[in-house]
Amino acid sequence: MKKYLIALLTIYWLAWLPSAHAGLVVVVNKDNPVASLSTRQVIDLYMGRYTSYPDGRVVNTTDLPDNSPEREDFYRQLVGKSVAQINAYWARLLFTGKAEPPSAKSSSEDVVMYVEGNSNAIAYLHENSVTPGLKVVYRFDDPQ
Repeated sequence: MKKYLIALLTIYWLAWLPSAHAGLVVVVNKDNPVASLSTRQVIDLYMGRYTSYPDGRVVNTTDLPDNSPEREDFYRQLVGKSVAQINAYWARLLFTGKAEPPSAKSSSEDVVMYVEGNSNAIAYLHENSVTPGLKVVYRFDDPQ
């Protein structure tokens, strides 16, 4: 029983190491002309400060569900806030009519399908979910 508990605690601990969270990337459709985005640009897009890419085209930001570990990781790494804090932030913006939150998709697979079919879409995923129809424009393990 003791070995089982130690093994379970070790797995749990490893799951929360920073390296376990590495690998999140921000992606766009492969036909999108944007080659890369800076940390500031990703923050501005996902926090509703800008609604267009640097070239002026409208951006369609996408989110994963509230209970998604990737969503929690994304906002913690991007702005140091929990999903609950992000939801409160968006509630305030919605109330004042200043901005619309990213559209939530139900799974990573739905995000991939949406971005592959929408040249203005932007999303975050684990790098191992990136398909040939997507282009990585930002890496959390190598911020610009």
